[in-house]
Amino acid sequence: MSTSGGWHPSSRPLLPVCVEQPDPFARQHAVLHGIASRMAASVPFHDVLAQVVEFVTSVVKCDSCFVYILEGDELVLRASKNPHPEAVDRLKLKLGQGITGWVAEHRQPVAVSQNASRDPRFQFFNELPEDRFEAFLSVPLLSRGRVVGVINLQNVARHSYSEREITLISTVGFLVGAEIEMARLEKEKSQLADRLEVRKLVERAKGILQHDLKISEQEAYLMLQRQSQHRRMSMKDIAQAVVLSYAVKQG
Repeated sequence: MSTSGGWHPSSRPLLPVCVEQPDPFARQHAVLHGIASRMAASVPFHDVLAQVVEFVTSVVKCDSCFVYILEGDELVLRASKNPHPEAVDRLKLKLGQGITGWVAEHRQPVAVSQNASRDPRFQFFNELPEDRFEAFLSVPLLSRGRVVGVINLQNVARHSYSEREITLISTVGFLVGAEIEMARLEKEKSQLADRLEVRKLVERAKGILQHDLKISEQEAYLMLQRQSQHRRMSMKDIAQAVVLSYAVKQG
């Protein structure tokens, strides 16, 4: 049968084939979600920082990554990519010291694509004698507008950090900053509870000494203090011993 002038499969116009392209940001989004999930699950903080370093070094080309946490008026190195694990928990900076201290003080990122060591804010450290980086990216960790730490990325060769890279690391900074602030509040809450417990014990111990020895409140406190110094024990331990001894006597 002739198909002349009729429809033929080969005459059907070809439709464009839609090939799903991989999302270049899918992995970054997934890992950011993972970091947030680990924080929500109360994963140990050092483990979270280790994952942050792993994530940062996997999405931004760099030879080194340091995470500093602000403790008091010092920035303490709490996590790093090799080759300096021995510097973790030991390396400390003052606010305003080096590029890292400048970023913490001004709460602004700094990106240097080349000759980082010539930047007037750059500082060498005896603990890291072989570190001579060409490029340097430093981003503050912020929580409610307050700086709580700094993330540093360094490159031996020159490297121009893109706006996407800076934004990505800044996003990590906000996530980690919020976690640091929550951890700090929990620590302060725990310390307050401990102080209240010690105060109650000391008050109880003073009352026992006043009753048993017929001495004043001040004399009882000084007695506890002297015992603490003499035995090199905390006031809490001394007071606890007095209370326990009294309880044993009472049967």
